[in-house]
Amino acid sequence: MKLLVKKAWIVICLLTLLSLLPQETNAQCAMCRATVENNVSSGESSIGAGLNKGILFLLATPYAIFCVIAYFWYRNSRREYEKRLKTASYSRSKVSPA
Repeated sequence: MKLLVKKAWIVICLLTLLSLLPQETNAQCAMCRATVENNVSSGESSIGAGLNKGILFLLATPYAIFCVIAYFWYRNSRREYEKRLKTASYSRSKVSPA
């Protein structure tokens, strides 16, 4: 139990430190930005919409992978818990009260 608490504390401290690091806010490359600005100024907004869809796709992929891994982890831990529960109840039924 102490090891689990220690690991959780390390993860929390690491995440806190990472959140305090300075972050760049200029995330768009110069070529993409120039293309979008030129197309918007000429009246076409389809390039910008396509770029936004691409960004959303790239954003959603890691979240989807994380959700799949979390689901399989949850399902596996639930099965292990049920096995331990079944084993504990089986061992209690075999022990006769004195």
